[in-house]
Amino acid sequence: MDIPQALIAMLDGEQGVTRQKAARLVLDLASTAEAVGFVEIDHAHVAGVSVLTGGNGLRQFLADISSDPDGRVTVPTTLNSAGCDADQFAAMGIADEGFLEHQFEIIRAYEQLGISATLSCTPYDTELELDDGCAAWAESNAVCFSNSWTGLHTNRESGLSALGSAITGYAPVWGLLIDANRWPNIVVDVNGTFEDPCDLSLLGDWIGKQVRPGWNLPFGPMPWIRGLLEACGGRLSFDERKALTSAAANHGCPMLWVDGVSEAPEGFDPDSADTRIQGRINFDADELEWIYDDLAPQGTVDLVVIGCPQASLGEVRSAAASVRTRMELGQKIPDQRLWVFTSRHNHAQAEAEGTTELLEEAGALVLIDTCPEVTPYNRRRFNHLLTNSMKAEHYLTSGLNRMPTSVARMEVCIAHAFDPELARGPRPTLEEGKSATRPSSKTHREDIATFTGLSLPSQDSWRINGLALVTDVPITWLGYVNRETGVIEHPGHPLDGQSVEGRILIYPKGSGSTVAPYVLMGLFYSGRGPLAVVNSDVCPLTLPACSLLGIPYAHGFTEDPCLGVNSGDEVDLWLEDGAVTLQTVQRAPE
Repeated sequence: MDIPQALIAMLDGEQGVTRQKAARLVLDLASTAEAVGFVEIDHAHVAGVSVLTGGNGLRQFLADISSDPDGRVTVPTTLNSAGCDADQFAAMGIADEGFLEHQFEIIRAYEQLGISATLSCTPYDTELELDDGCAAWAESNAVCFSNSWTGLHTNRESGLSALGSAITGYAPVWGLLIDANRWPNIVVDVNGTFEDPCDLSLLGDWIGKQVRPGWNLPFGPMPWIRGLLEACGGRLSFDERKALTSAAANHGCPMLWVDGVSEAPEGFDPDSADTRIQGRINFDADELEWIYDDLAPQGTVDLVVIGCPQASLGEVRSAAASVRTRMELGQKIPDQRLWVFTSRHNHAQAEAEGTTELLEEAGALVLIDTCPEVTPYNRRRFNHLLTNSMKAEHYLTSGLNRMPTSVARMEVCIAHAFDPELARGPRPTLEEGKSATRPSSKTHREDIATFTGLSLPSQDSWRINGLALVTDVPITWLGYVNRETGVIEHPGHPLDGQSVEGRILIYPKGSGSTVAPYVLMGLFYSGRGPLAVVNSDVCPLTLPACSLLGIPYAHGFTEDPCLGVNSGDEVDLWLEDGAVTLQTVQRAPE
């Protein structure tokens, strides 16, 4: 693999310590992913902005690198959503001590790096001309939207790897930057009628939940969806595309295709015996209504949130249209029970046409620079949310806020905003909710086993002995791993209730939000992290934290250690002469 001279100069420290760290991270990712080379990127989008998501790990890391005057980004770079609208901070009622101060600190640090503080999770929905080329984007919904509906190609970067590429100007050529890898691996047949973008949000999330551990999906689930165009009346709107891809991204989907809308890869036949197609699933109208029934609000709704990802101009107008109908009947939203989140760009357009004025006149709170999933809600006021987004539901019910969250179509959401008595009864709790069990293929192993693999170019040698914590199900770091204790808090996950602290952590890869590395970094900074990390798949969500902090990291094994090692086994793990050896010393009892 040829390394560009400019990148070599950075590695040698000729352009300062921050660029040296960034170049080392880019090279470590390239080596791990077996990249075929490097490409100069056209744009970067960095995630990890809210105090809620990044925590102390993010603040400590940014304080370190932003003080280097030579560490500025080299390509146009935009920034993801923050944790609040600074101008509406009082109205949001955020009670976390020091939150606004810490939020400004994070944004200022990014701006010192030369990053544009757009504070939007929808870089594809702006005035930026980003229709083709190569990018390094670290917002899962944006990655899936861009790869699916535009000519801009990007891997599903973590916040750290996107920042590394922004600073160096280079990204490793692997994954979805290689055309041969942009290939459907699941076929989904859809029957029924879809009338609202929320319907497609439910579909996208449902597809991700059907993935089985035995399926070979090295770059995540990438479905070919048939029948959806007909179900949507022959046209797929911008908002429907956005809803579908953002929810599919909950479970690691980096792109998808819709038959009749998308151009299929040359030679692809969904009915063939192509071994790259790992699963075939069906979704019908009964399934859609069952999910709606399951997610419908059963108790008093405290707050309705619209705009996750941040609402497009069309979504803002749709909310306003539902609001206007009730205003004409003399109704008003009490206690600002409706929050509409949108980007600064879309807010300006909505304001110019009078849409935001209408919403605010009705009693809604229109927010910019933030989104529902990264806001710390005041639990004295809000304990049950209603939304029209499965992306919001996925993260709001996680450890970020751990709030019971119901889902309904836009019109139903607006009705609940106006009428607090529409769903009577006690507020639901997460314990009462239904958490799907994540299927596992693990069986207990008795034989002593040895595995060989690789580490990172930046790591020379190390030796670790300890107890293993093992799963063959991906771990969602953001929201499902307690950033203070290191305990996995994910009902239905095989490791629910267990701590990663002081263990040799063995798992396939990370899933969910691209801010995952900051959670892991925060655990390392506080001494709550694992002794070492072992991945069976390429994991750009885990590797960056280990690369930058020098945590022992292993991957690329000849056999899958996730299936060959038991939780509780005593294992030796060492790196020597470029090779990693993992050896069980004593097996845990069954």
